[in-house]
Amino acid sequence: MPHSHHSHSGQFCKHAAGTLEQVVQEAIHQGFETFGLTEHVPRYRTTDLYPEEVDMPLEALISQFNAFLDEAHRLKAHYAGQINLLVGLETEYITPSDLDKLSDLLHSAGSRIEYLVGSVHHVNTIPIDFDRDTFHKSLDSFSSPSVSDHDQMEAFLCSYFDAQFVLMQRFRPEIIGHFDLCRLYNPALRFSEYPAALDKLTRNIQFATSYGALFELNAAAFRKGWDDAYPGEDVVKVILQNDGRFALSDDSHGPHAVGLNYHRLVEYGRRVGITELWVLRISSSPNAAGRNVCPQRLEGQWWEYQFWKGGE
Repeated sequence: MPHSHHSHSGQFCKHAAGTLEQVVQEAIHQGFETFGLTEHVPRYRTTDLYPEEVDMPLEALISQFNAFLDEAHRLKAHYAGQINLLVGLETEYITPSDLDKLSDLLHSAGSRIEYLVGSVHHVNTIPIDFDRDTFHKSLDSFSSPSVSDHDQMEAFLCSYFDAQFVLMQRFRPEIIGHFDLCRLYNPALRFSEYPAALDKLTRNIQFATSYGALFELNAAAFRKGWDDAYPGEDVVKVILQNDGRFALSDDSHGPHAVGLNYHRLVEYGRRVGITELWVLRISSSPNAAGRNVCPQRLEGQWWEYQFWKGGE
């Protein structure tokens, strides 16, 4: 039963660890049935490189991603008898150019990219999940003498959800990645206190649900210090109220993090009332985005599967 739709490796992501094959081998060792390989798409401006990448030419990021696709499909074939591997990518949206470049990449790669994890990691072109100081730089970009702290935060949240909406409208990602990453450094934040942001959040959920997307229940929030997974309980309620569906992700950044905190994920999922889980499967018919994957509901009561009884 266990699955994850979102992962990274040190081979193709400088802030992760291990090789892609080691990640796959660990997933097999833990008994994962389906595991998604989803490295980040390239970035196209030197100003968007992270500190560990500053010595890399932009062309090297493109070559690195193409090498990822080659290796991912090699592993998919090699381990086909032991695990169902899906080959996808995790999006970036820093400037509109990133979306244009992603469109070109999807066109050139064709069926080699089987699905998308639709994620936003920047607001006003500034990373919001790199560290707390950088997050505050993004938040402060909405400040002015006449703007209150509340309105500043609301403008920040609205900008995040507007970017997420544009991304979803254009590419119809099958998995919505860490939906509420915008409050990574403010886990106690409640969207009900920011009505304009809540309206945009709800709009995004309704749109994603309308074309059949799955919202990831992402265990990475636990290792970031949260008591909840992504998304938090208040967002889960809105998703359930709008007939949204969930899939599991570990968002692992190396073999050491495969399945990390999944025992907490099942506890959380039950606490917030998630009674069904879904998984992506290869399909003979195209989905709303024209890609040949579709969601499939797991049978039975997902929290009673043998995997959870293993304790991790």
